Amino acid sequence: MAEKTGKQLRAPEPVPDDPLLWPFAAARIAMDACFGWLERGPSELADSSLPWTTPNSVALELATMRLRNCARTGAGQPALVCAPYALHRALIADFAPGHSVVQSLQNGGIDRVYLTDWRSAAPDMRYLSIDSYLGDLNVAIDEIGAPVDLVGLCQGGWLSLLYAARFPAKVRRLVLAGAPVDLSIDSRLSQLARNAPEMVYDQLVARGGGNVSGEEMLRLWSKAPSRDDIATALQSDLSGEDGAALLARFERWNAEPLNLPGTYYLEIVNWIFRENRIARGQFTALGRGIDLKDVKAPVFLLAGLDDDVVPAAQALATAGLLGTPPAFIAAASQPSNHLGLFMGARTHAHAWPRIAEWLRDDLPGMLARRA
Repeated sequence: MAEKTGKQLRAPEPVPDDPLLWPFAAARIAMDACFGWLERGPSELADSSLPWTTPNSVALELATMRLRNCARTGAGQPALVCAPYALHRALIADFAPGHSVVQSLQNGGIDRVYLTDWRSAAPDMRYLSIDSYLGDLNVAIDEIGAPVDLVGLCQGGWLSLLYAARFPAKVRRLVLAGAPVDLSIDSRLSQLARNAPEMVYDQLVARGGGNVSGEEMLRLWSKAPSRDDIATALQSDLSGEDGAALLARFERWNAEPLNLPGTYYLEIVNWIFRENRIARGQFTALGRGIDLKDVKAPVFLLAGLDDDVVPAAQALATAGLLGTPPAFIAAASQPSNHLGLFMGARTHAHAWPRIAEWLRDDLPGMLARRA
């Protein structure tokens, strides 16, 4: 069995439907709000009551995450799924049968799959930075045994890319699914980050006692995803008993946000989304400047044609920033919105089996067959 582990606000315009945008939309809402400063920050939220889809064990307990071992065997090339740390739990990568990145990789023949299960930020985590998460990712990969295949989802994508540039010998292949990297290509994510004054984000963190409160984001959120929004994300008919169960599961997942460390959050907003340091070659990770041309591993880019969070043009433009030879860069675009890239039934029927095959394939042999 799988392991369980005031003043009225004006409606913000436009309101993003995607839960991964909440940390940025909150800043816009905060400009219209007159809340008192909280005297203490939020405590770490309890573990989710939702069971995992894939049976797993905790391989490592770190300050930032639990490293979950979903492996079916102890042999074979390991793949580490780097879930997004953007207010919602890592169950986004293992949501339900037919809607699980972990399961799709396993069904595609990847037996050793691991997952970053990010922790909700407690008050003593408020000073954790991007470097903290890169450092723990490095410890996790050393525990698994490098080199790994790194599968980065959304904001887990830019984190995986930074890691691959910082430790190129430890990443065999890299998958970036809906990953925001070059923010000069406009998106709702970059617009929301840029449009608010910097002090708004500082105040948001200060109100959370040094963290960004997931519960506060839910209280301030004025437009929860509708049934149609959820059906679009899951790419499923939600009628009938099975559909009702999927809908209830999504709503429970959606209602269990994570707190984010304030330092980490402000670095993302300012360094990545406002200043575009990764794409510009101005990012320093664990004491060393990052040059994306140092990434020479084979790369697979997955984009959503209906993704207005990370538009397909932005997700695919990463190819031009890397040192990977063009012959070793694969790409796929799916008729999907942002969440559908990770949770959508059609995406899991078509794109993720192709990614699993690409991870298993002998690339030089495959190129020779195509020649």
